[in-house]
Amino acid sequence: MHIIIAPNTFKHSLSAFDVAEAIEVGFRKSGLTATYTLFPIADGGEGITDILVRQLNGKLEAVTVQDPLGRPIITSFGVIRENQIAVIELARASGLRWLQKDELIPLLASTYGTGQLMKQALDLNIRELVMGLGNSATVDGGIGILQALGARFLNEAGETIGQGAEGLLNLHSIDLAGLDERLSDCTITVACDVENPLLGPMGAAPVFGPQKGADAPTVEILERGLTRLNQVVKKQLGIDMADRVHGGAAGGTAALLAAILGADLVPGVDYLLDLTNFSDALTEADLLVTAEGGLDEQTLAGKGPYGVARQAKSKNIPVIALAGQIPAKLDISRFVYFDAVFPIATGPVPLEQALALTAENLTRTAWQIGNLMQLNLRTS
Repeated sequence: MHIIIAPNTFKHSLSAFDVAEAIEVGFRKSGLTATYTLFPIADGGEGITDILVRQLNGKLEAVTVQDPLGRPIITSFGVIRENQIAVIELARASGLRWLQKDELIPLLASTYGTGQLMKQALDLNIRELVMGLGNSATVDGGIGILQALGARFLNEAGETIGQGAEGLLNLHSIDLAGLDERLSDCTITVACDVENPLLGPMGAAPVFGPQKGADAPTVEILERGLTRLNQVVKKQLGIDMADRVHGGAAGGTAALLAAILGADLVPGVDYLLDLTNFSDALTEADLLVTAEGGLDEQTLAGKGPYGVARQAKSKNIPVIALAGQIPAKLDISRFVYFDAVFPIATGPVPLEQALALTAENLTRTAWQIGNLMQLNLRTS
């Protein structure tokens, strides 16, 4: 038996690589006769840089940029395919990882550092960028990225509105004259892990703003700011970003990258699985095991486990999913690509404790699954 272990990152706990290793340990502990391929995955969320660099034998380029609140940080971007493609992960510059709980200020947080990452890649003569936008700390509509690349966002008096979402309320025009000329010869693909539009009840501000520290009044301000950004872009460029699928990713960053830089917004999991030749890995598989921190309705909207499960089932390969948590009222019957779903928790515990026990719980659950599989083999 050959088992492919293809999990997503468990946010705030384990990388996808660590998750895969913990699951393999459990299966081996059971004594199940099997071979294993570890194939950690990403869907456009946090972790795509490390996964693509390791899967495709790339490298990391260390750089100094600014964090969401303008402080200098040392971070990196990936370079793959013989220095032809740069992997730009927004979370590595403009993500929640850089902020303490009392620093979550979505009206001020900026994507400027991500634009600096892109500029550094252009400086290496790279003209193809793959971007992942998950786990951002920002709802600035991506203006920080464009500001770092030379665009100016101006108020009615012709003055720069500054960085962050707060200034969007006063946005009157966008000056693209100073935009880095190298971008005209650059291909940008944005791997998206959400389908939400820029505006409306399912848009960037109401859905993702609270995750970045926005209370109800702040969400209203953010929505007005993004609405104003869309009005200006529509007036100047004739592009309506409001309902663009995936446009709400990273606080509206995806919508602006598509409108101004011509970025291609794609379902992240399918794009990244194709880039890493996942279908080839499935060729000899007898079982696929996937996992993520929370299995819920969003999983069906294109998260990593859904993508790998769909491909496996197209080849009649059975699929088992492990999850850190599963909502009590979740309709499992809708998860038609999963043959079995196992929560890994042993009981109700504080979140901090659950996160600390993730590896142990994954190993124990995989061990028991391995025992169950052997029992089935003996009785069949």
